[in-house]
Amino acid sequence: MPRIDLNCDMGESFGAWTMGNDEAVLAYVSSANIACGYHAGDPRTMRRTVSAALARGVAVGAHPGFPDLAGFGRRPMSLSHDDIYEAVLHQIGALAGFARAAGGRLRFVKPHGALYNMAARDRALADAIVAAVVDFDPALAFYGLAGSLMLQAAEAAGLTAVSEVFADRGYLDDGSLAPRGEAGALIEDHAQSVAQVLSMVLDGKVRALSGREVPVRADTLCIHGDKPDALALARCLRDALAKAGVSVAAVGV
Repeated sequence: MPRIDLNCDMGESFGAWTMGNDEAVLAYVSSANIACGYHAGDPRTMRRTVSAALARGVAVGAHPGFPDLAGFGRRPMSLSHDDIYEAVLHQIGALAGFARAAGGRLRFVKPHGALYNMAARDRALADAIVAAVVDFDPALAFYGLAGSLMLQAAEAAGLTAVSEVFADRGYLDDGSLAPRGEAGALIEDHAQSVAQVLSMVLDGKVRALSGREVPVRADTLCIHGDKPDALALARCLRDALAKAGVSVAAVGV
């Protein structure tokens, strides 16, 4: 029976500002990528989101990003290897602490936003991120863009490399995500998202914006919790996957 992990970026509220509908979305996903306070989130949001995920039996992962609250971690930054290593290690350790305090454990790490996109094509940056993961806990899985340099770095370091695909993003011919702001980069139509997901999960390919079919490996599927339609999309995808005979479970379960 085909299977896929369904993950969602969440825990992105900060202070009095609320983003997303995490409690409701947790009913439909198998893994939660939880912000660690650098691009979004704060200690209380981290604690609440970790506890809610564990109560639902959802796998908890750290979602480290650039130190960029104002830009939501989506602005490119030029940092040294040591800066990246220390920032990622700091964030992983913080979220792991909340998971342990709640009686659970951290299961994986997935970079966020610009850090993710830059590391997908920059091996030196990917190596810095991976080094932090390995030094913290080499048993952690590493989520990265399917076919990217990030996954090559994770595999080279001996981590479990998990190939990620996206339900709500357009693709380029090289298998990378179309930059936000480019026509077709964000998929708003749920029927289009479902068609893309089923093609990736069942057929191992995605149709790029150019019309070309690009091979992809789909181990985990991402939706974005900051989008207003995240809950509706999660429901839609779970229904479509079930009808297609695809089971949803966290990696390693």
